Amino acid sequence: MIKNIFKGIIIGIANIIPGVSGGTMAVSMGIYDKLIHCVTHLFSEFKKNIQFLLPIFIGAGIGLVGLSFAIEYMFEHMPLPTNMLFIGLIVGGLPAIWKKVKGNTIKGGHILSFLLFFALVAGLAAFGNAERADVVLNPGVGMAFTMFFVGLIASATMIIPGVSGSMILLLLGFYNPIVSEINAFIRALVALDGAGLARGCALFIPLGIGVVVGIFGIAKIIEIVFEKFPLYAYWAIIGLIAASPVAILLVGELGTITVGNVFVGILCLGIGSFAAYYLGE
Repeated sequence: MIKNIFKGIIIGIANIIPGVSGGTMAVSMGIYDKLIHCVTHLFSEFKKNIQFLLPIFIGAGIGLVGLSFAIEYMFEHMPLPTNMLFIGLIVGGLPAIWKKVKGNTIKGGHILSFLLFFALVAGLAAFGNAERADVVLNPGVGMAFTMFFVGLIASATMIIPGVSGSMILLLLGFYNPIVSEINAFIRALVALDGAGLARGCALFIPLGIGVVVGIFGIAKIIEIVFEKFPLYAYWAIIGLIAASPVAILLVGELGTITVGNVFVGILCLGIGSFAAYYLGE
């Protein structure tokens, strides 16, 4: 259970960083297939699936909310090592995915799947700097519907390996406002500020409903793809994973490049790779 909570924390943190995919992290840690199965068969195997999903969701909540300040600090003061840590977490899971396709004949369609999804992630990152101006989040009926659809879109992208839900939010102009509102909600919770808590609930409840609906909808589609075209799906995931470090380096701020920073970055790359390999065991 503790191990799954740590996996959930990494997935949660990944989903708040533009260029990093929570789905890719789930793949790297060897739980993606089981995660999809548990979501799509939640009620038919309720007790078993809840036992698996609950610690991951708890961890994801900790990562999304509890560690948002820490991640913000790390990217501000140690951007290169932090980016290298997440690159390590991604590439560390590649050997586990390679085992899924190893020994099978490589077809032209497999290569095409790899290239298409590599281009998808790299393309999203390349255009990530052209994000729209941030929207203003004012609670109300109209904003509730907007937040529902934002949650729907973001969750659908979060569960697809290699596609960064936070990058999609950035492109839509919702990323910075939502992160600001999360931090404001935490401050309101600490201060027991009723008005601040009410504002946060008015925004995050419809967002959360959209996220849940999106996750269940896209998970079923992904399950069908894995059942009917498993090798094509795994080659697509390899393309997504291979492109993710490129996306992180294109989108992320690397700060001042020094010998010390590069050394620490390489160390973080190794730590991230080892952690992903260990958690994927």
